[in-house]
Formats: sequence, structure tokens, C-alpha cells
Amino acid sequence: MADAVSLRFPDGSEREYAAASTGAEIAGGISKSLAKKAVAYAIDGEMRDLADPVGRSGAIEIVLRDDPRALELIRHDAAHVMAEAVQELWPGTQVTIGPVIENGFYYDFARDTPFTPDDLPVIEKKMAEIIRRNAPFAKTVWSRDKAREVFAAKGEAYKVELIDAIPADQDLKIYSQGDWFDLCRGPHMASTGQVGEAFKLLKVAGAYWRGNSDNPMLTRIYGTAWATQDELKAYLHMLEEAEKRDHRRLGREMDLYHFQDDAPGTVFWHPKGWSLYQTLVSYVRRRQEAEGYQEVNAPQLLERSLWETSGHWEKYHENMFVTETEDERVFALKPMNCPGHVQIFKHGLKSYRDLPLKLAELGMVHRYEPSGALHGLMRVRAFTQDDAHVFCTEAQIAAESLKINELILSIYRDFGFDHVLVKLSTRPDQRVGSDEMWDRAEASMREVLTIIEQEGGGQVTTGIAEGEGAFYGPKYEYTLRDAIGRQWQVGTNQVDFNLPGRFGAFYIDRDSEKKTPVMLHRAMLGSVERFIGILLENCAGHLPLWLSPVQVVVATITSDADDYAMEVAHLLKRAGLKVETDLRNEKINYKVREHSVAKIPVMLVCGKREAEERTVNIRRLGSRDQASATLDSALAALVDEAVPPDLRRIRAEDGRA
Repeated sequence: MADAVSLRFPDGSEREYAAASTGAEIAGGISKSLAKKAVAYAIDGEMRDLADPVGRSGAIEIVLRDDPRALELIRHDAAHVMAEAVQELWPGTQVTIGPVIENGFYYDFARDTPFTPDDLPVIEKKMAEIIRRNAPFAKTVWSRDKAREVFAAKGEAYKVELIDAIPADQDLKIYSQGDWFDLCRGPHMASTGQVGEAFKLLKVAGAYWRGNSDNPMLTRIYGTAWATQDELKAYLHMLEEAEKRDHRRLGREMDLYHFQDDAPGTVFWHPKGWSLYQTLVSYVRRRQEAEGYQEVNAPQLLERSLWETSGHWEKYHENMFVTETEDERVFALKPMNCPGHVQIFKHGLKSYRDLPLKLAELGMVHRYEPSGALHGLMRVRAFTQDDAHVFCTEAQIAAESLKINELILSIYRDFGFDHVLVKLSTRPDQRVGSDEMWDRAEASMREVLTIIEQEGGGQVTTGIAEGEGAFYGPKYEYTLRDAIGRQWQVGTNQVDFNLPGRFGAFYIDRDSEKKTPVMLHRAMLGSVERFIGILLENCAGHLPLWLSPVQVVVATITSDADDYAMEVAHLLKRAGLKVETDLRNEKINYKVREHSVAKIPVMLVCGKREAEERTVNIRRLGSRDQASATLDSALAALVDEAVPPDLRRIRAEDGRA
């Protein structure tokens, strides 16, 4: 067979085909039903259009619509269908770019009158019509001149700009679906009908062309698409849950904090929010102190020369807040704590006997994030890192990493996170340090990763992120899965072969020689502010009693019980609980609703009968049930429940002893 290629199928069989054979022809040669179900094919993992010739030998897979890899194609095609629908409905609208994103897609449009949410059902209806037409996707390659001429004639100025930006050695691919076409890299499925009906347009937003605020404002339409209606339904339910759990909404309802334009990206903590913050910080302090960490505090402002030595001035300057004093010295607010900790390590001679040395700081850092990226507690410009740096020898990396892992996983369990993904990120192309050093570190950390999974008790899954390590060393990243399935990258343990040496840090080894320590950058919560946001959303504001800023509200049914309610509150406060009273002349159901919105974990309701019998009526957040108990038993039970989990373990261990 002339120009034959050898294709290996998933079952291990191999067959020869003409190099010009397309994916569709190969699928049809296997079976008509396979050809009907196919949406694309892959050669050695590279996704292609079914109409593309194979061209070379390799491992081939026919991709069906229910294949997880097809989901990106479904969303990509849905974006094109949406763009066609918009231009059919509103001729003269310019389409710009429309990529696939996590869980969906978007397209940016240029139109004199911006789109509104009321337009979305109209666009959806037109999309469904286009999908039913089942027009085939067809790819052609145009010259640059032809592409510029055609899109300019259509009034698509943004497309012309995109064409001019494409490197001269790259082909210009045009995908058409019926009479509509667009500039696109591909691949696509066989036809618009394969998009299916499981799609939904979600919202409209403003977006600057190419993300630059100096450019025109466009209208962005977001959508989602799935392989099945059940998957779409589940995703939309998750979005509804996410809206209910939005930490910004909960922050208002629980009176925890607010933001304002005078200090963008900076939190104004209210008394209740600050109580939550301090309880969390106290917990972290106890946990790391018990593991041998020594808390330090480094300056907020450090001179430019230090940041130049660390390398941050070159690599991170645009994200730093910088100021110049009258004597022309330039300072920057620290965006991270590590350079300051190296200075503390350097103060005084260190021996190998001092290692590992664990320095921790709950340090406020400042990073200039673009205003459009700010998002409540999740993305701020000023935040507190639960940062630590472990100075150790190369031989101690594995043992210290295991200790860090055990501490991190224990902390996540205490906050109710039962599913954690731990990824090892390996050497990037641009890095410092010898290959031999990287080889040793990665081999050791791969062994540790195996132990982490084996000892995770079902809580942990692991993975490798090839090439995603920092330039100064490999790292572990800890990602939590919350109650509605979302993932949050939180903790980290990064090996650093670089920074201590840049500052000339050393210790004296057994042979009285100077050696540069390895530095492990460790964070457990990552950012205290962001972790609070994650925690609020995970538990929908239903914080455990030990963490809640207001643990109990004592409320009265009638004024006859006011004195008794005050006595109950006094006893609770004296026992260490955080208590408020509600003696207002309001109906009890009104009080219950109000404190439920504020997510108060426990209400103790007191009426005339309770005062006479020295009992309380206990109502729990999220439950319609209520129980009566004696004041003494209720007090004892609440005091016990409010013990933080780490202190509860210590009590249990002391009891066993």
C-alpha cells in the first residue's frame, strides 16, 4: 500500500491504512454504528477532526461523545453555535474570541448596545434551532490576505487584528457551519447537532478587549454545556448551592466583615469576623507550636536591595506596593515572608545540630492584584499567610515533608475536609540548581508521595504535575474538595535550593564546613482570609461551635424571663462561651428566623416556665427540632462541645495516660 501508515488500536491490534485515510473513514471501516457515534479521533493523544487524514503512524482512538475528552469539543462547538445565533439575531454584531473555560465557555461580542440577561433566553432558543439544523463543521485553510479581506468586508475589525497577530508561519484555519464561519484552531465535532441540548447560558459581563483597560469594553456571554441533561442539571444545582453559600453573602448575613472602595482588596473585619479570625489563628498557633515551630515576625517594609537579592524585584515587581522616602530610599511592602525569615536564620551562627530549624509567621503580606481579579476574601491585596520555613539539610527533606504532610492533613480533618488531592510538581524547564540535585530531591519526594497516599486512609489521592514546580525546587500542593464538589488549592510545601544561597545563609556541618541549608516553604491554610471564605462556603455558614464567633443566643419568650435569661447568659460567659442575649419585645418565631439567618449555632429559649423550672429550650441551627434540658446539663454539654478539636485530642490522651 503506497504511503501506508500503521495504526495501533486500544485493544492492541494494528492495521495499515493509507496516510490519506480520515478518522471518519477509519471509524466507518470498523462499523457503521461507531462512525455514527464518533465525534473526533486522536493520534497519540492529539485530538483531531474526523475529516482530518491520519498522515502518520501511531496509536489511534475513535472518540465518542460520552468520552470525557469530548466535553471540551461540546463546549467549543457550543461557543460557535452561540456566536452564530447572536449574529443571526443582531446583524452587525462583531465576534471576537470564544474559548472553552472550566465548566463551560464564553464569547466576547462588540455591539453598540450591550447584551442584558433578558437576551439570554432568546439566544438559547436560536442556538437550539441551529443545533437542530445539524450543519456539518468544515475546515478550510485560507491565506492571510484572503482572511483579512473577507473579515474586513464583514466589518469584523477585531478578527482582522487577531489575524495580524498570528505568526506568519502558522496556517489560518477557518471553520464553517452552514453559511456561518469563524477563524479557529479547532478541532471540532462533525456537526452542530452533536452539541446536543444540555447547554445553558448563564450570565453577561463586561470585558475589555484583550484584557486591557485601555481597549474598548466588550460584552461577554458565559455559558455551560454538558454531554447529558443529568450532568447539566447537576451542575446548575451546584451553581445554585454555590450562590447560597457565597461567602460574600454570608459575610453580610453573619456581620463578619465588609469591603469598600477606599481600601480595595482589603478586609474591614467586624467584631464577629475578627473573633472568628482570632480563633482560627489561635488554633494554628497551637498546632504548629506543638510541632516545634518557633513563631517570628519580620518587618512589613524592606528595602529594594533585599528584594533584588531575593529575585522578587525582577520577577514580581509589578505585584509589589512600592514607596520612596525623602532620602530617596526605595522600600516595598512584603508580598511574602521568606526573605525576612532567611535574615532571622542568618542572625547568629547555626550548626547542623540546630537543623531542622522551623520558623513560622502569621504574617500580613501585600500583593497588587488587578482590580478586576479581586473577589471577596478569595482574592485580596492584603492577607495573612500561615507561613513557615523549615531550614534543613538535603537528607532531611523527606522526613520533614512527611511531618508537614501529617500536620496539614490533620488540620484539614479538623475543619471537616475529608477529600484532599496532593500533587507533586516537578522540575520546570527554567530552574536553578544542578540536575543531580533535582534528581535526588524528586526521587525522595516521589517516595514520600507514595507514603502519603498509603497512609491517607482514603482521605488522600495523589498525582504528579510534570514541569509545574517552582524554578527553585519541586513542591507539593494540597487541594481540598468542598461539600459541593469544588476544588480549592490551599496548602503547599515547596523545596527551595536557591533563596538561602542568594542571601549567603549557611550552617556548620559535622566536618566544620560551611553548607547552604535547604529551605522548605510551608503553608497550611495558605491565606487566613481565603481559608475563612472557603470554610464559610463549605459549611454554608454553619460553623462548628468551637469556631463560631457567637456560639449561643439566649432569647426570651416574654419579659417575665428577662432576669433568668441574663443569669443564663452570665453563666455561659463565665464558662468561656461567646454569648449574646435577645430580650426584645418580639415574637419568638421572629427571633428564631433572624438568628438563623445570622447562622447562630445554638439558641437557648427562656420563658416563664423555663425560669421557674431552671431549664432551657434548645434550638439548633438548621433543625426544626427543639429539646428541653436543665440549665446545668445544657451548660455542661455546650462547654464540652465548644472545645477545639486539637485540645479535645490532648484531653483524650491525658485521660488515657
